[in-house]
Amino acid sequence: MRRLDLARQITLGVVAYGVLLSVALFVQGLLVNEQAERMVWEAMLDTSMTDLQERRSHSGDFVWRNNGRLDFYRLDADGDVPERLRGLNPGLHDEVVFDDNEWVVLVREDHGERLALAMDIDGFEALEWRMLRPVVVSSFLFLLLLAVTVHFGVRLLVRPLRALAARIAALSPDRRGQRVEVPKHASVELEVIATALNGYLERNDEFVERERAFLDMASHELRTPVTVIRSAAQVGLAAADVPPQASLQLQRIARTTREVEELIAMLLVLAKDPEHIRKGDEIVELHALLPEIIDAHRSLCEGKALRLVTGSLPSCRFKASESVLRVAIGNLVRNAIENSDRGEIHVGVDTHGMVEIRDPGHGMSPDEIAALYRRMAKGGDHRAGIGMALIARLCEHLDWTLRVELNSPHGTCVQLDLSSSRCS
Repeated sequence: MRRLDLARQITLGVVAYGVLLSVALFVQGLLVNEQAERMVWEAMLDTSMTDLQERRSHSGDFVWRNNGRLDFYRLDADGDVPERLRGLNPGLHDEVVFDDNEWVVLVREDHGERLALAMDIDGFEALEWRMLRPVVVSSFLFLLLLAVTVHFGVRLLVRPLRALAARIAALSPDRRGQRVEVPKHASVELEVIATALNGYLERNDEFVERERAFLDMASHELRTPVTVIRSAAQVGLAAADVPPQASLQLQRIARTTREVEELIAMLLVLAKDPEHIRKGDEIVELHALLPEIIDAHRSLCEGKALRLVTGSLPSCRFKASESVLRVAIGNLVRNAIENSDRGEIHVGVDTHGMVEIRDPGHGMSPDEIAALYRRMAKGGDHRAGIGMALIARLCEHLDWTLRVELNSPHGTCVQLDLSSSRCS
């Protein structure tokens, strides 16, 4: 459902109030007008009836001639009395219709005789409705002018609020020391909102700083045992009497500890200074690095009927950190191995810097691929692991593009576009 903005809501509210107020005033005006008319008719007819009665009492041969405007009737004696008048009780009767006209009639008893004096008000009623039209038109124009004035007035009032919202939207989550400024002419309410938000930003900066300090300390604590393991593996490899099987395992330990060190360094950079990744000026030849990455992951295929196959590797040079490329491509290769049981995993790169990994694995449905993109956009979760989330963060900072598609007839095709880092 589409939401109405504040300006429209206030405008609709004020206009609705204006309509209700106008209707109430209009109805009240009609009631007052009817009451005033009734008092005027009653006063006029009462005076005329009294005058007629006095004339009749002073002159026995007095005869009133009806003129169609002010007519006199003896309801119980005259034969030409309109049928509509015969049943009227003493008093004033408004809006009495006979002879195709509207009349106001005063009925009075005089010595047991009912007398009626009727005045034609048809012309007055027509005049009244003609006078009512300008009132209705002016009320409509007033409501229209009120709506336009309120709408633009409210938009002018909420303009600082929109500006504040734009400043808030411009805040970047990876920048520290950000504050929201309000103009000097801003209202007190906007200043209160900005002050509260700035207080939150300051507390958030302190929290992030504490987290980064903790990550720094944790990374140093992790690096120490990893370094000890790598050094022990190197010492073991240097020994002359190491059996071939043990030497192979020691090589795996040394290689894995190096990858762990690179991963820790990568996570630390992403947590503390993500922009540092962009500043690397190292030139990496991917066609030479890719076989090393593949060889480092061949051991993961043990126990499975899987083979890692490389296609043609044209010359590709990139301005990027070698450790970043190792971590990104290595995670994609590892995912392909973990999600495949048998067959060949093809790894290749073209001259434009598109790394492609095709696996014969379990494959993913379109809904699962869409869910994977959503999880990567949110930073990953326990179902996708840290690998895809890490690659998503690297793509965000290095302007890379990651695409996941179905690999016909089964499996998954992952493409990592590194063209933004390619050397010309």
